[in-house]
Amino acid sequence: MNKINVNVHYLTRVEGHGNIVLDAVNGDIKQLRLEIVEAPRFFESFLRGVNYKDVAYVASRVCGICSIGHNNASIKATEAAFGVKINEQTTLLRKLMMHGENMQSHSLHVYFLATPDFLDVPSVLPLIKTNPDVVKLALKMKRLANDLSDISAGRTVHPLRNIVGGVTMVPTKEELDSIKKRLRNAKNDVLFTAELFKKSVKIPQYERETEYIALKKDSEFAIYEGRITSSDDMQQVDDINYKDMIKEFVVPHSTAKHSRNKRNSYMVGALARCNLSFNDLKPFAKEIANILGFKVPCYNPYMNTYAQLIEIAHSIEDSIEIIDHFLDMGFKEPLSVDVKPKAGRGVGVADVPRGILFHEYEYDNKGNLVSANLIIPTAQNLENIEDDMRKFVPVWINEKKSQDEIRQLLEMLVRAYDPCISCSAHMLKIKFE
Repeated sequence: MNKINVNVHYLTRVEGHGNIVLDAVNGDIKQLRLEIVEAPRFFESFLRGVNYKDVAYVASRVCGICSIGHNNASIKATEAAFGVKINEQTTLLRKLMMHGENMQSHSLHVYFLATPDFLDVPSVLPLIKTNPDVVKLALKMKRLANDLSDISAGRTVHPLRNIVGGVTMVPTKEELDSIKKRLRNAKNDVLFTAELFKKSVKIPQYERETEYIALKKDSEFAIYEGRITSSDDMQQVDDINYKDMIKEFVVPHSTAKHSRNKRNSYMVGALARCNLSFNDLKPFAKEIANILGFKVPCYNPYMNTYAQLIEIAHSIEDSIEIIDHFLDMGFKEPLSVDVKPKAGRGVGVADVPRGILFHEYEYDNKGNLVSANLIIPTAQNLENIEDDMRKFVPVWINEKKSQDEIRQLLEMLVRAYDPCISCSAHMLKIKFE
């Protein structure tokens, strides 16, 4: 009797706590699941009663990695509820903030969390001796992204300058000049990384065709704004109607809800965005994609890491263009518009590093928040990860892979999605008897 038993408690090199459980006998899968055992965070409850001026500051605390994305989605939801219209200057500044966060989060995953898998080492620490240039490059890239976030949003974690109706401060000319030079130099670092991956990295070649959902906008690689779009028949809905496409449900082995649209599951994140909007990437990003041999449609979830590197290249080039605009045009008053709170409902959507993020708010006539619903990218990916597992495990068994090889491939699969597990855990309703 051929038994395979994988029981990974607390998967490493991911944010939060998750377990992988697999029991198979003679190729027949008895159990296969990704358990999310993180304690619920209750972040929607924390927001109740908070005044609109402070909601985004609280909401950004949901995540220490995607705090800028949560800040923007939160502010967009409040602006939608109050009917606030922002100017182009604010929109461009918010896009610059999102690029900074995209670069810093993707750099963390590409270099520190995923690369050890591809180079067959347990963590980034052995690379300090064997590949010191790569580690130095990773730290340099992370520092650049953090500094871009600092000058655009006020700070890297839990931004301060972004407010309902606009911003409180703008970067100085000196800050923009300096960061622009560093962004230009960073292109060489991304090229070096792509060539290194092409030469040294072997991505597992397993595919499963699935649905991809992301923001999409004409002639723009959307991360800040766009229409919610599915790869299935290019179905689209506006922010306010997001529940027409995003359907949450509960599974017994997870404190995070799962999601589906028309199929059993869908994927969000860098791979989803590249599949939906590859033609709208900047030329430098397409150059990186060509070096990596990345072509769309891509149905290999392990390639999400390559998609993240492609997005880093896009964020670098688009940030340079935004900065050039501000250097040429300067900043204009007013930096924000008047806000008059009123009772209403609003939805804010942003495509953060791990995928599309939803904030839905209801306010009373004093501008205090009555209720909130937040749907986190990782929660949307959980069912898709399990569907990948159900597809790939029988293939690995037929290929006569050992139990340890299967365990490693399962861990690599989950890490490829770059999950932020703590953020995905929703509030639970508890009935005491």
